[in-house]
Amino acid sequence: MKGSIQLIITEFKLFFRNYVNLFFTIVFPGLMLVLFGEIYGNAPSKLFNGYGTIDISTPAYCAMIIAVTGIMSIPLSIVNYRETKVLKRYMVTPVRVSNILIAEFVVNLVMTIIGILILLIIGKVIYNIHIRGSILAFAIILLFCILVIFSIGLLIGSLASSTKNANAISNTVYFPMLFLSGATIPAELFPSKIDAVSKILPLTYVVKVLKGIWIGTAIDNYIKDLLILAVIFVICITISIKKFKWQ
Repeated sequence: MKGSIQLIITEFKLFFRNYVNLFFTIVFPGLMLVLFGEIYGNAPSKLFNGYGTIDISTPAYCAMIIAVTGIMSIPLSIVNYRETKVLKRYMVTPVRVSNILIAEFVVNLVMTIIGILILLIIGKVIYNIHIRGSILAFAIILLFCILVIFSIGLLIGSLASSTKNANAISNTVYFPMLFLSGATIPAELFPSKIDAVSKILPLTYVVKVLKGIWIGTAIDNYIKDLLILAVIFVICITISIKKFKWQ
């Protein structure tokens, strides 16, 4: 137990030293919220079926935060540990190598939640955002979405042969999802061709479900989307388990 706690503390220190991930997890979503808030305000809009721009964008920015930690942080950390033989060294110590993955998951989960809480505080203080759906339902779906996106990161970390390779794959996956899923630019503004492309991106379904639960739409309307995310999770975890290499 003591070893696991020490690993988690170490992982927190390493996360805070990664200024890029820290910026995009903690600072960037709030900046986006303020930027679009100052441009469009939060008055009811016909484009968003009577909801304010910030009210409807906030859950989408939550998805952005999940993508940063899940796609950019987790796989690079795992591959770096493998490449520098950290995982191999831990195999001859009393500490289980799997504890590193648990610590990595816990730290990124906590930082994701912190980033989302900061985003919500900024939205509430400046634009008086409010969730119209169930807070509990939103929290549960949010956790599920985090697990799905984290599983994609684990898959990348399992398949990538080097840090350089992992970085290339992560960027290739992350940036199209960032801009074409509705996580930054509202999906309501997409032309039909872009909208069609967005449907092949896992983050699109995360954004859609989070936005729907946020505004109070019944979860029954998103069964198909949740099933798609569940299938993605199972596939990614299954392949990751089979292909994961400690050294």
